[in-house]
Amino acid sequence: MSMCRGQGAPLVHLDDWYATPLGAEVALAEAAAVERQLEVVIGYYLIQIGVAGVFGGVGDARIRRRIQLPATARPSVPGLQAAAEPGFLPIASDSVDAALLPHTLDLVADPQAALREVERVLIPEGRVVVVGFNALSLWGAWGLVGQSRGRVPWCGRFLTPFRVRDWLTLLGFQVEAQEMLVFRPPWRRAALRQGAALMDTLGARFWPMLGGVYVIRGVKRVATLTPLRPSWAQRRALLAGGAVEPTTREGGHA
Repeated sequence: MSMCRGQGAPLVHLDDWYATPLGAEVALAEAAAVERQLEVVIGYYLIQIGVAGVFGGVGDARIRRRIQLPATARPSVPGLQAAAEPGFLPIASDSVDAALLPHTLDLVADPQAALREVERVLIPEGRVVVVGFNALSLWGAWGLVGQSRGRVPWCGRFLTPFRVRDWLTLLGFQVEAQEMLVFRPPWRRAALRQGAALMDTLGARFWPMLGGVYVIRGVKRVATLTPLRPSWAQRRALLAGGAVEPTTREGGHA
């Protein structure tokens, strides 16, 4: 596994990690959850930020166009894509219906800037789906010890779902749904992962907040101000220049 090096390197190597047996298992669980969260999204454009190809086809039945925005262009990945820094998206404001961030916040230098950009480009009532590794889990602790330390994805900065929800709320999103997944330890040996399905079932039932992966969906709310009707009985219209329109009585004519 490649070490995290250079600007954008963690996101680049996340594609490679997803190609490993462990990464492929995680991708299957995440793709199913993302599909569930995108069931409420119907529109023209979905942008996938940070990694290309892994979730291709998820949600496509309800979205007309998917634009992939990886840190580095991946010619081997089909579909429309453009290399982009998550904190500076080459997308017009208020123009896309949904955004998918698969571990983007885990592996960028400024996750809050990435979320601000998502808020900027989403239309009102647009949805964001955030996938991330839970810092309060075995996956979060795994990167502190052993050979995984300093390697993708553990070289990133894992967050808690509580912090992500707080950031979304501060940006004006309403959190609609949250799922916790992958309660199995991140064992790379296939023999140790044989009981993974049972561990996921038990974990979801008995210790749901300790899942290794969270999937959060938020909707962009836009506050609207409803102007109050002026009380014409108490106020007279102002003319150009600030003069007050005279009444017949003030004009001196009956």
